Amino acid sequence: MGTEPPAAPDQNSETQSNVTSNIEEKLAKQKEIDDWLPITSSRNAKWWYSAFHNVTAMVGAGVLSLPYAMSNLGWGPGVVILTLSWVTTLYTLWQMVEMHEMIPDRRFDRYHELGQYAFGEKLGLYIVVPQQLICEVGVDIVYMVTGGKSLQKIHNLVCKGCKEIKTTYFIMIFASVHFVLSHLPNFNSISGVSLAAAVMSVSYSTIAWTASVHKGVQPDVQYGYKGKDATDTVFNFFTAMGDVAFAYAGHNVVLEIQATIPSTPERKSKGPMWKGVLVAYIIVAFCYFPVALIGYWMFGNNVEDNVLISLEKPTWLIVAANLFVVIHVIGSYQVYAMPVFDMIETVLVKKLHFRPTRLLRFVSRNIYVALTMFVAISFPFFGGLLGFFGGFAFAPTTYFLPCIMWLAVYKPPKFGLSWITNWICIILSLLLIDSVTPLEG
Repeated sequence: MGTEPPAAPDQNSETQSNVTSNIEEKLAKQKEIDDWLPITSSRNAKWWYSAFHNVTAMVGAGVLSLPYAMSNLGWGPGVVILTLSWVTTLYTLWQMVEMHEMIPDRRFDRYHELGQYAFGEKLGLYIVVPQQLICEVGVDIVYMVTGGKSLQKIHNLVCKGCKEIKTTYFIMIFASVHFVLSHLPNFNSISGVSLAAAVMSVSYSTIAWTASVHKGVQPDVQYGYKGKDATDTVFNFFTAMGDVAFAYAGHNVVLEIQATIPSTPERKSKGPMWKGVLVAYIIVAFCYFPVALIGYWMFGNNVEDNVLISLEKPTWLIVAANLFVVIHVIGSYQVYAMPVFDMIETVLVKKLHFRPTRLLRFVSRNIYVALTMFVAISFPFFGGLLGFFGGFAFAPTTYFLPCIMWLAVYKPPKFGLSWITNWICIILSLLLIDSVTPLEG
């Protein structure tokens, strides 16, 4: 009646074999790409890698402005906001560590992958990727400027009679280091650079507060608000809250750091990752609280926006501190650049179907470093722009986006402890965004 006879057993077997072969070929190709991409190519990191990567990502040169923030906040609110930010960001970081492997046999190696699971494939990308790129690319540009200006300060202090050199050339000198370091293939390969950066951040923070103690409480010290009127005082207060918020912004690379730690069903990555995070946060507290409180105690509301300027002398100490800043921002640049490299290389290989080669990596990473250098040279005031854009990126990705994803994925019972805690963090963080946005004008 025109019906086709059933396929012979050998034909069915051949079809099934071809399907299996195609699947295996795709999996092998996917593994080849994953073994090449910088986030997933090496998963043998130890817990202490997590510690110094997180310190490098979080403790920036902005710690030196915390005494100035305290001068605008005052003793009571300043201590409360510093402590509350420390506790809140530690909590949201714990949430991200937990969500990294919340699905059996799956790891969310990148921030946007977690966002896609929580909000949907397209919406997750639209929510997370722009904010993450603003943070990571913006920080790298700011570090280009910071590194160049710190090198310039060293030159001016050491060689006072020398001819003045423009900041542009120092930014180019700083960038030249990254044209070399940016070709380290993955996160684990920059562990030595990151460790040096973490040590330097602790070093210049220690210099700041110990030198302040040595200088002693100033004779004319005052602790009252220095705003000319109530409006000025309120504006300064909110700007200082923004300074504190930025100081704790380092969550954009947390999942990518955890992706480098090995994981088995018996020993998941969250154990060593959380251990490293706790050590990192103890170091962060050691850096932030002494600098902020002692710097304000010694200089009061006359403290400069960089406490090292208030110290003035000895010259060798200021030179050393600026050198430590340079080394630190070299490492921080690489920590923030690695997830960007991963995004660029993923698009090139998976979407545009380039072959994963050293040449592709060499060209793409050199272009990225060159672009951040060009923007830093063109806009040496970029930190002020970052203060505006950062209000829409740093605070959300650090303070409350993890809470929203936690509520979306785990759906804790309404009015339970987890539900209430997360909504408190979200509300407080939204208030922070309003204060971060007007930063630096």
